[in-house]
Amino acid sequence: MQGILYEEPTIWQFMLVTVIMGGWTAWRTGKSCADNWSSYATLVAYTLLLGVAIRFIHHALFEGSMLTGRYYVVDTVILLLFATGGYRFYRTKQMTEKYYWLYEKASPFSWKAK
Repeated sequence: MQGILYEEPTIWQFMLVTVIMGGWTAWRTGKSCADNWSSYATLVAYTLLLGVAIRFIHHALFEGSMLTGRYYVVDTVILLLFATGGYRFYRTKQMTEKYYWLYEKASPFSWKAK
């Protein structure tokens, strides 16, 4: 998988920067967008910018390439998964707490009408 999904010599560098650091930041970005009642398009725009920041961290700390499209896409897709998860989790919480007479949780990531 090295060279296809990530360019670092070990998967642990990729996991540290993209999955742990980037994933946590993307989750919090999703929470922030949900808390501010922002649209999903806003979340996608923020995640695209976050992908650039994660590529910079790979470049600055581990001498990875900064402007490689393939690795940017891989990082951004992973970040978008975390951001969408955070967005849906907190939007569900928001809808079921603020409109408790209308909605109930169907799962941690969705709600349904009562």
